[in-house]
Amino acid sequence: MRQAEINRKTNETDISLKLCLDGTGKSEIDTGCGFLNHMLELFARHGRFDLSVSCKGDTQVDYHHTVEDIGIVLGKAFAQAIGEKRGITRYGSFLLPMDEALILASVDISGRAYLNYDVSIPNASVGGMDTELVEEFFISFVRNSDITLHIKQLEGKNTHHIIEGIFKAVSRALAKAVFVDEALGGEIPSTKGIL
Repeated sequence: MRQAEINRKTNETDISLKLCLDGTGKSEIDTGCGFLNHMLELFARHGRFDLSVSCKGDTQVDYHHTVEDIGIVLGKAFAQAIGEKRGITRYGSFLLPMDEALILASVDISGRAYLNYDVSIPNASVGGMDTELVEEFFISFVRNSDITLHIKQLEGKNTHHIIEGIFKAVSRALAKAVFVDEALGGEIPSTKGIL
């Protein structure tokens, strides 16, 4: 089983996270932010990742440190769980319709951290969380997982649907990219021999 457990404590957050890439989509999420809880539950379910997150953060200030730091820890856990990347498909893409919203997410498990975030969210907040933190979450995630991630909003005017579509599309693209293809015989999918 490809799994990881990360604990990270700072002056702003105290996070415990467990991730299993070869799961069934079970989740236990308690971030102190209801909207983020929901997005991470969707992330786990649609990627079929087992995910447990507990975070105590300085939410009396705002949700910035909580969202950013969970992105950091999830990225580190993802990198640890995937290991040497032997036999993985490496690339994954998913086009997700969420009512009037249409989101494209494309992933390369490249060993290079890069985020292209082409999204226009109409409202400044949803569920008490600043919507600009969605991009911050994925910046932290890609920097700590060393993946390339492109997120593009093709349609959409409903803030909740856009963000929900993003989390679902990214998790489904990641699930495709980390899928172990037995036909690859455990090879690392790169002419360099390393990712």
